[in-house]
Amino acid sequence: MTDGRITTAKLGDDGPEVGVQGLGCMGMNFGYGPSDADASRATLERALELGVTLYDTADAYGAGENERFLSPFFKAHRDELVIATKFALSIPPDDPTRRVIRNDPPYIRQAVEASLKRLDVDVIDLYYMHRRDVNVPIEESVGVMAELVREGKVKHLGLSEVTAGELHAAHAVHPIAAVQSEWSLFSRDIETNVVPAARDLGVTLVAYSPLGRGFLTGSFATAEDLSSEDFRRQQPRFTGDNATANGALLKPIRSVAEAHGVSVGQIALAWAHQQSSLHGLPVIPIPGTRKPSRVEENTAATRIVLTDDELALLDPIAAKVAGNRYADMAFTSAGRE
Repeated sequence: MTDGRITTAKLGDDGPEVGVQGLGCMGMNFGYGPSDADASRATLERALELGVTLYDTADAYGAGENERFLSPFFKAHRDELVIATKFALSIPPDDPTRRVIRNDPPYIRQAVEASLKRLDVDVIDLYYMHRRDVNVPIEESVGVMAELVREGKVKHLGLSEVTAGELHAAHAVHPIAAVQSEWSLFSRDIETNVVPAARDLGVTLVAYSPLGRGFLTGSFATAEDLSSEDFRRQQPRFTGDNATANGALLKPIRSVAEAHGVSVGQIALAWAHQQSSLHGLPVIPIPGTRKPSRVEENTAATRIVLTDDELALLDPIAAKVAGNRYADMAFTSAGRE
Protein backbone atom coordinates (compact mmCIF):
# COMPACT_ATOMS: atom_id res chain seq x y z
CA MET A 1 0.00 0.00 0.00
CA THR A 2 1.47 3.34 -1.08
CA ASP A 3 0.33 6.94 -1.29
CA GLY A 4 -2.46 6.33 1.20
CA ARG A 5 -4.19 3.67 -0.90
CA ILE A 6 -6.34 1.27 1.08
CA THR A 7 -6.04 -2.50 1.15
CA THR A 8 -8.56 -4.84 -0.46
CA ALA A 9 -11.12 -7.46 0.48
CA LYS A 10 -13.15 -9.94 -1.53
CA LEU A 11 -16.86 -9.84 -2.30
CA GLY A 12 -18.01 -13.34 -1.44
CA ASP A 13 -16.10 -16.51 -2.23
CA ASP A 14 -16.09 -15.94 -5.99
CA GLY A 15 -16.43 -12.17 -6.33
CA PRO A 16 -13.91 -9.46 -7.17
CA GLU A 17 -11.32 -7.86 -4.92
CA VAL A 18 -12.42 -4.35 -3.97
CA GLY A 19 -11.09 -1.64 -1.72
CA VAL A 20 -11.75 -2.49 1.93
CA GLN A 21 -13.82 0.69 2.10
CA GLY A 22 -16.42 1.56 -0.53
CA LEU A 23 -18.26 4.77 -1.30
CA GLY A 24 -21.96 5.33 -0.73
CA CYS A 25 -23.01 7.62 -3.57
CA MET A 26 -26.65 8.34 -2.73
CA GLY A 27 -26.03 11.74 -1.17
CA MET A 28 -24.19 13.10 -4.18
CA ASN A 29 -27.43 14.31 -5.67
CA PHE A 30 -30.19 12.87 -3.50
CA GLY A 31 -31.40 12.63 0.07
CA TYR A 32 -29.18 15.04 1.95
CA GLY A 33 -30.28 18.38 0.59
CA PRO A 34 -28.48 20.68 -1.89
CA SER A 35 -25.23 19.37 -3.37
CA ASP A 36 -22.38 20.59 -5.55
CA ALA A 37 -22.03 18.42 -8.67
CA ASP A 38 -18.41 19.45 -9.29
CA ALA A 39 -17.42 18.63 -5.71
CA SER A 40 -19.17 15.27 -5.98
CA ARG A 41 -17.30 14.45 -9.19
CA ALA A 42 -14.01 15.41 -7.56
CA THR A 43 -14.91 13.15 -4.65
CA LEU A 44 -15.44 10.19 -6.97
CA GLU A 45 -12.05 10.73 -8.61
CA ARG A 46 -10.22 11.16 -5.30
CA ALA A 47 -11.81 8.03 -3.90
CA LEU A 48 -10.54 6.00 -6.84
CA GLU A 49 -7.04 7.43 -6.39
CA LEU A 50 -7.11 6.20 -2.79
CA GLY A 51 -8.10 2.67 -3.77
CA VAL A 52 -11.87 2.89 -3.28
CA THR A 53 -13.29 0.67 -6.02
CA LEU A 54 -16.78 -0.31 -4.81
CA TYR A 55 -19.32 2.41 -5.68
CA ASP A 56 -22.84 2.01 -4.33
CA THR A 57 -26.02 3.44 -5.84
CA ALA A 58 -29.65 2.37 -6.42
CA ASP A 59 -32.43 2.99 -8.89
CA ALA A 60 -34.55 4.56 -6.12
CA TYR A 61 -32.04 7.33 -5.38
CA GLY A 62 -33.62 10.31 -7.07
CA ALA A 63 -35.77 8.08 -9.28
CA GLY A 64 -32.71 7.00 -11.26
CA GLU A 65 -30.96 10.36 -11.26
CA ASN A 66 -28.15 9.09 -9.03
CA GLU A 67 -27.35 6.33 -11.53
CA ARG A 68 -27.38 8.87 -14.37
CA PHE A 69 -25.08 11.21 -12.44
CA LEU A 70 -22.55 8.44 -11.82
CA SER A 71 -22.62 7.07 -15.36
CA PRO A 72 -19.87 9.29 -16.89
CA PHE A 73 -17.47 8.48 -14.05
CA PHE A 74 -18.22 4.76 -14.30
CA LYS A 75 -17.68 4.74 -18.06
CA ALA A 76 -14.39 6.64 -17.78
CA HIS A 77 -13.03 4.10 -15.29
CA ARG A 78 -15.00 0.99 -16.21
CA ASP A 79 -12.15 -1.50 -15.76
CA GLU A 80 -10.98 0.01 -12.47
CA LEU A 81 -14.11 -0.19 -10.36
CA VAL A 82 -17.09 -2.28 -9.27
CA ILE A 83 -20.59 -0.89 -9.85
CA ALA A 84 -23.20 -1.84 -7.26
CA THR A 85 -26.83 -0.86 -7.75
CA LYS A 86 -30.17 -2.07 -6.45
CA PHE A 87 -33.79 -2.73 -7.33
CA ALA A 88 -37.02 -3.20 -5.33
CA LEU A 89 -38.25 0.29 -4.38
CA SER A 90 -40.77 1.05 -7.10
CA ILE A 91 -42.07 4.60 -7.49
CA PRO A 92 -45.81 4.80 -8.29
CA PRO A 93 -46.45 7.11 -11.29
CA ASP A 94 -49.25 8.88 -9.44
CA ASP A 95 -47.19 9.61 -6.29
CA PRO A 96 -43.44 10.16 -6.72
CA THR A 97 -43.00 10.56 -2.96
CA ARG A 98 -43.96 6.93 -2.27
CA ARG A 99 -41.92 3.74 -2.53
CA VAL A 100 -43.54 0.34 -3.07
CA ILE A 101 -41.44 -2.76 -2.50
CA ARG A 102 -41.49 -5.14 -5.45
CA ASN A 103 -39.56 -8.39 -5.79
CA ASP A 104 -41.66 -10.07 -8.49
CA PRO A 105 -39.74 -11.44 -11.51
CA PRO A 106 -41.31 -9.17 -14.17
CA TYR A 107 -40.42 -6.10 -12.13
CA ILE A 108 -36.85 -7.30 -11.56
CA ARG A 109 -36.37 -7.70 -15.32
CA GLN A 110 -37.83 -4.27 -15.94
CA ALA A 111 -35.62 -2.73 -13.25
CA VAL A 112 -32.34 -4.22 -14.46
CA GLU A 113 -32.92 -3.03 -18.03
CA ALA A 114 -33.68 0.47 -16.77
CA SER A 115 -30.55 0.56 -14.60
CA LEU A 116 -28.34 -0.72 -17.41
CA LYS A 117 -29.68 2.05 -19.63
CA ARG A 118 -29.21 4.82 -17.04
CA LEU A 119 -25.73 3.61 -16.13
CA ASP A 120 -24.95 3.12 -19.84
CA VAL A 121 -23.06 -0.11 -19.22
CA ASP A 122 -23.37 -3.64 -20.56
CA VAL A 123 -23.26 -5.39 -17.19
CA ILE A 124 -23.81 -4.55 -13.51
CA ASP A 125 -21.06 -5.93 -11.29
CA LEU A 126 -23.12 -6.34 -8.09
CA TYR A 127 -26.92 -6.28 -8.22
CA TYR A 128 -28.77 -6.04 -4.92
CA MET A 129 -32.33 -6.68 -3.88
CA HIS A 130 -32.78 -3.39 -2.01
CA ARG A 131 -35.62 -4.47 0.27
CA ARG A 132 -37.58 -7.66 0.78
CA ASP A 133 -41.19 -8.15 -0.29
CA VAL A 134 -42.33 -10.94 2.02
CA ASN A 135 -45.25 -11.70 -0.30
CA VAL A 136 -42.88 -13.04 -2.96
CA PRO A 137 -40.86 -16.19 -2.12
CA ILE A 138 -37.22 -15.18 -1.97
CA GLU A 139 -36.32 -18.28 -3.99
CA GLU A 140 -38.45 -16.92 -6.82
CA SER A 141 -36.81 -13.49 -6.74
CA VAL A 142 -33.27 -14.83 -6.53
CA GLY A 143 -34.12 -17.32 -9.24
CA VAL A 144 -34.71 -14.56 -11.77
CA MET A 145 -31.67 -12.67 -10.45
CA ALA A 146 -29.63 -15.80 -11.17
CA GLU A 147 -31.02 -15.81 -14.71
CA LEU A 148 -29.66 -12.28 -15.13
CA VAL A 149 -26.21 -13.62 -14.23
CA ARG A 150 -26.49 -16.40 -16.79
CA GLU A 151 -27.62 -13.85 -19.39
CA GLY A 152 -24.58 -11.68 -18.75
CA LYS A 153 -26.50 -8.66 -17.47
CA VAL A 154 -25.26 -9.04 -13.91
CA LYS A 155 -22.03 -10.52 -12.53
CA HIS A 156 -22.73 -11.03 -8.82
CA LEU A 157 -25.78 -10.95 -6.55
CA GLY A 158 -26.41 -9.09 -3.31
CA LEU A 159 -29.22 -8.68 -0.81
CA SER A 160 -29.98 -5.78 1.50
CA GLU A 161 -31.70 -5.89 4.91
CA VAL A 162 -32.49 -9.61 4.82
CA THR A 163 -32.77 -11.97 7.77
CA ALA A 164 -30.42 -14.90 8.36
CA GLY A 165 -33.12 -17.29 7.19
CA GLU A 166 -33.74 -15.31 4.04
CA LEU A 167 -30.00 -15.24 3.32
CA HIS A 168 -29.73 -19.02 3.68
CA ALA A 169 -32.73 -19.56 1.40
CA ALA A 170 -31.35 -17.19 -1.23
CA HIS A 171 -27.84 -18.63 -1.12
CA ALA A 172 -29.26 -22.11 -1.76
CA VAL A 173 -30.59 -20.83 -5.10
CA HIS A 174 -27.50 -18.88 -6.20
CA PRO A 175 -24.32 -17.75 -4.41
CA ILE A 176 -24.78 -14.37 -2.71
CA ALA A 177 -21.65 -12.22 -2.81
CA ALA A 178 -22.69 -9.53 -0.36
CA VAL A 179 -25.31 -8.62 2.19
CA GLN A 180 -25.77 -4.91 2.78
CA SER A 181 -27.19 -3.80 6.11
CA GLU A 182 -26.87 -0.86 8.46
CA TRP A 183 -24.01 -1.50 10.90
CA SER A 184 -22.35 1.06 13.14
CA LEU A 185 -21.65 1.95 16.75
CA PHE A 186 -25.32 2.99 16.88
CA SER A 187 -26.83 0.04 14.95
CA ARG A 188 -25.72 -3.47 15.82
CA ASP A 189 -28.87 -5.60 15.51
CA ILE A 190 -27.45 -7.64 12.62
CA GLU A 191 -24.74 -9.12 14.85
CA THR A 192 -27.17 -11.58 16.43
CA ASN A 193 -28.20 -13.56 13.35
CA VAL A 194 -27.26 -11.97 10.02
CA VAL A 195 -23.52 -11.64 10.61
CA PRO A 196 -23.06 -15.28 11.73
CA ALA A 197 -25.07 -16.46 8.72
CA ALA A 198 -22.98 -14.38 6.34
CA ARG A 199 -19.79 -15.71 7.90
CA ASP A 200 -20.95 -19.33 7.61
CA LEU A 201 -21.94 -18.88 3.96
CA GLY A 202 -18.83 -16.95 2.86
CA VAL A 203 -20.79 -13.76 2.21
CA THR A 204 -19.22 -10.33 2.58
CA LEU A 205 -20.99 -7.83 4.83
CA VAL A 206 -21.29 -4.38 3.27
CA ALA A 207 -22.03 -1.93 6.09
CA TYR A 208 -24.11 1.06 5.06
CA SER A 209 -24.42 4.17 7.25
CA PRO A 210 -21.31 3.23 9.29
CA LEU A 211 -21.22 6.87 10.43
CA GLY A 212 -24.79 6.77 11.71
CA ARG A 213 -25.93 8.92 8.75
CA GLY A 214 -23.44 11.55 9.82
CA PHE A 215 -24.49 11.73 13.48
CA LEU A 216 -21.38 9.81 14.56
CA THR A 217 -19.18 12.53 13.05
CA GLY A 218 -20.72 15.19 15.25
CA SER A 219 -21.58 17.22 12.14
CA PHE A 220 -25.13 17.82 13.36
CA ALA A 221 -26.77 17.56 16.77
CA THR A 222 -30.45 17.43 15.85
CA ALA A 223 -32.63 17.14 12.74
CA GLU A 224 -33.35 20.84 13.07
CA ASP A 225 -29.75 21.50 12.01
CA LEU A 226 -30.41 19.89 8.62
CA SER A 227 -31.76 21.21 5.34
CA SER A 228 -35.53 21.04 4.91
CA GLU A 229 -34.88 18.64 2.00
CA ASP A 230 -32.80 16.24 4.13
CA PHE A 231 -34.56 12.91 4.67
CA ARG A 232 -32.85 12.50 8.06
CA ARG A 233 -35.32 15.02 9.46
CA GLN A 234 -37.85 12.16 9.43
CA GLN A 235 -35.70 9.65 11.30
CA PRO A 236 -36.52 9.01 14.97
CA ARG A 237 -32.96 9.08 16.26
CA PHE A 238 -32.33 12.65 15.20
CA THR A 239 -35.40 14.39 16.58
CA GLY A 240 -36.39 15.84 19.96
CA ASP A 241 -35.31 14.10 23.14
CA ASN A 242 -33.84 11.21 21.14
CA ALA A 243 -31.29 13.51 19.52
CA THR A 244 -30.29 14.97 22.87
CA ALA A 245 -29.88 11.53 24.45
CA ASN A 246 -27.92 10.19 21.50
CA GLY A 247 -25.64 13.20 21.39
CA ALA A 248 -24.48 12.35 24.90
CA LEU A 249 -23.41 8.91 23.65
CA LEU A 250 -20.64 10.47 21.56
CA LYS A 251 -18.60 11.23 24.69
CA PRO A 252 -16.65 7.94 24.83
CA ILE A 253 -16.05 8.10 21.07
CA ARG A 254 -14.58 11.58 21.49
CA SER A 255 -12.36 10.26 24.28
CA VAL A 256 -10.94 7.53 22.03
CA ALA A 257 -10.57 9.98 19.15
CA GLU A 258 -8.54 12.36 21.30
CA ALA A 259 -6.24 9.53 22.37
CA HIS A 260 -5.53 8.71 18.71
CA GLY A 261 -5.41 12.32 17.54
CA VAL A 262 -8.11 11.69 14.94
CA SER A 263 -11.74 12.67 14.34
CA VAL A 264 -14.80 11.13 15.97
CA GLY A 265 -15.93 9.84 12.57
CA GLN A 266 -12.63 8.09 12.02
CA ILE A 267 -13.05 6.16 15.26
CA ALA A 268 -16.56 5.12 14.21
CA LEU A 269 -15.16 3.86 10.90
CA ALA A 270 -12.20 2.16 12.55
CA TRP A 271 -14.67 0.32 14.77
CA ALA A 272 -16.65 -0.79 11.72
CA HIS A 273 -13.53 -2.05 9.97
CA GLN A 274 -12.40 -3.93 13.05
CA GLN A 275 -15.61 -5.96 13.05
CA SER A 276 -14.06 -8.01 10.25
CA SER A 277 -11.47 -9.58 12.53
CA LEU A 278 -13.84 -9.72 15.51
CA HIS A 279 -16.55 -11.61 13.59
CA GLY A 280 -14.42 -13.51 11.10
CA LEU A 281 -15.78 -12.28 7.77
CA PRO A 282 -14.98 -9.54 5.24
CA VAL A 283 -16.63 -6.24 6.22
CA ILE A 284 -16.68 -3.33 3.78
CA PRO A 285 -18.14 -0.10 5.15
CA ILE A 286 -19.51 2.30 2.53
CA PRO A 287 -19.57 5.76 4.13
CA GLY A 288 -21.05 8.43 1.92
CA THR A 289 -19.57 11.87 1.35
CA ARG A 290 -19.53 14.66 -1.23
CA LYS A 291 -16.12 16.11 -0.36
CA PRO A 292 -12.65 14.87 -1.42
CA SER A 293 -11.24 15.84 1.99
CA ARG A 294 -13.75 13.57 3.70
CA VAL A 295 -12.80 10.64 1.49
CA GLU A 296 -9.20 11.16 2.56
CA GLU A 297 -10.27 11.24 6.20
CA ASN A 298 -12.50 8.19 5.86
CA THR A 299 -9.96 6.01 4.08
CA ALA A 300 -7.29 6.97 6.63
CA ALA A 301 -9.53 5.34 9.24
CA THR A 302 -8.73 1.93 7.71
CA ARG A 303 -5.28 2.22 9.31
CA ILE A 304 -6.50 2.92 12.86
CA VAL A 305 -6.45 -0.06 15.22
CA LEU A 306 -8.47 0.16 18.42
CA THR A 307 -7.26 -1.56 21.58
CA ASP A 308 -9.33 -4.09 23.50
CA ASP A 309 -9.91 -1.48 26.20
CA GLU A 310 -11.12 1.04 23.63
CA LEU A 311 -13.46 -1.49 22.08
CA ALA A 312 -14.81 -2.29 25.54
CA LEU A 313 -15.42 1.41 26.17
CA LEU A 314 -17.40 1.72 22.91
CA ASP A 315 -19.27 -1.55 23.25
CA PRO A 316 -22.21 -0.35 25.44
CA ILE A 317 -23.16 2.56 23.15
CA ALA A 318 -25.59 0.79 20.82
CA ALA A 319 -27.74 -0.55 23.64
CA LYS A 320 -28.31 3.00 24.88
CA VAL A 321 -29.37 4.55 21.57
CA ALA A 322 -32.78 6.24 21.69
CA GLY A 323 -35.12 5.66 18.75
CA ASN A 324 -35.17 3.13 15.92
CA ARG A 325 -33.05 3.58 12.83
CA TYR A 326 -36.24 3.85 10.73
CA ALA A 327 -39.73 4.97 11.64
CA ASP A 328 -40.98 1.64 10.24
CA MET A 329 -38.64 -1.24 11.05
CA ALA A 330 -40.76 -3.78 9.17
CA PHE A 331 -38.57 -3.31 6.11
CA THR A 332 -35.33 -4.15 7.94
CA SER A 333 -33.88 -7.53 8.89
CA ALA A 334 -34.31 -6.66 12.57
CA GLY A 335 -38.00 -6.04 12.04
CA ARG A 336 -38.48 -9.58 10.71
CA GLU A 337 -36.02 -11.67 12.75
